[in-house]
Amino acid sequence: MSARQPLPNWVTIVLMPALNVLLAFIIGGLAVAMIGENPLDAMWALFYGAFGTGMGWGFTLHYATNFIFTGLAVAVAYHAGMFNIGGEGQAYVAGLGAIVVALWLDQTHWTLVLLGSTAAAMVMGALWAIIPGWLQAKRGSHVVITTIMFNFIASAFMGYMLVQVITAPGANAETRTIAEPGRLPLMSDWFDAFQYSPLNITFFFGILALIFTYVLIWRTKLGYKIRTLGANPEAARYAGISAVAVIIIAMAISGALAGLMAVNEAVGVQKRLVVGYVAGVGFVGIAVAFMGRSHPVGIALAALLFGALYQGGQELAFELPAVPSELVLIIQALVILFTGAMGEMFHPVLERIFAKKIEAAPEEATTSTGEA
Repeated sequence: MSARQPLPNWVTIVLMPALNVLLAFIIGGLAVAMIGENPLDAMWALFYGAFGTGMGWGFTLHYATNFIFTGLAVAVAYHAGMFNIGGEGQAYVAGLGAIVVALWLDQTHWTLVLLGSTAAAMVMGALWAIIPGWLQAKRGSHVVITTIMFNFIASAFMGYMLVQVITAPGANAETRTIAEPGRLPLMSDWFDAFQYSPLNITFFFGILALIFTYVLIWRTKLGYKIRTLGANPEAARYAGISAVAVIIIAMAISGALAGLMAVNEAVGVQKRLVVGYVAGVGFVGIAVAFMGRSHPVGIALAALLFGALYQGGQELAFELPAVPSELVLIIQALVILFTGAMGEMFHPVLERIFAKKIEAAPEEATTSTGEA
C-alpha cells in the first residue's frame, strides 16, 4: 500500500474552499427555491450587488479590508498553536487609541492622522491581546477562554468610556466627528468609479498586512519559531525556542492586526467612535482565517467572498423583496459551516483523485519511453 501523498498547496488553499463555497451556494439556492423564488435570479442579484457597479465594488472591498485584518489576526495566533477569538474585543479597544489620536491631530493633515491613529490602534490592540497571551504562557490559562472573556470586558470598558469619558457634548455615546483637515481620503476622491462607497486609503494597508504576514510567517526566523511552536511544542522546546516569548509576541502581532480594523472603520468611514462599531467583524475573521487555511492568499480570497456576501446581500434584499434578508445570513452560515466545521469534507475525494494522477504519471512515462 503506497504512502498517502499530501495535496498540492493550491488545492488546499483555493480548490477545496471553492468547492465548499459552491456547495453552500447550492444549498442556499435550494432555500430560495423553497420560498418560491428563482435561485438564479437571487444569485445574480447577490453577484451584481457586489461586483456589478463601482459602488458595489467599493463596498465589497471596504468590508473585505476589515475581514483581512481580523482574519490575519486569527491566522498569526493559529500558526503559533493558539486560537485567538478575541479579535472583536481587540479591534474594539483599538478604536479608543485610534480615535483619541485622530481627534488630537485632526487640525493638522490627514497623513498625520493616518499614521498616528494607525500606530495607536496597533498598540492598543496588541496590549489587549498580550494579556491573554501572557496568561497562557505564564499561568497556563487557556487562550480561548481568556480571549472570550476579554471580548466582554472590552465591550463593558468601551461602553463606559463612550458614555462617561469621551462622549461629545450633547451626543449619545459617541465622540465628536473628526475635523475636515484630518479626514482620511476616500477612493472616490481619486477614482470616480467608487463614488458613494466607503472604500478609503486603509485598503492599501490591508494589502500591506497580507504581504507582511506572509513574509513574517514563512520568510523570517520569528515566523519559523511561530510555526515550529504551533506544529510541535516539544520539538520547539528541544530546539531552544522560548514558548513564553513566542506566544506573547504572536499574540501581540495578532492584536495589532485586529486593531487596524479600527482605522478603517472608525477613523476612515464613520470618522468618530460609536458604541459597538465593530459589529461582529472580529468573529467573521475566524471564519475567514479558517476558510483561507490561515494563508494570506486564502484569507484575501475569503475576505473578498464575505465582503461580497455583505454587500450583495443588501442588493438582494432590494431587488427581491420576497427573499428575506435572513437568507443571506443563512448563506453566510452555510459558508462558515462547510469551510469551518466541515472544511475537510472534500479532502478524501481530492486525495484519491490526485493519488490516481500520481500513479498514472509513471505509467504514461514508461509507455512513451517504450514507444520511443
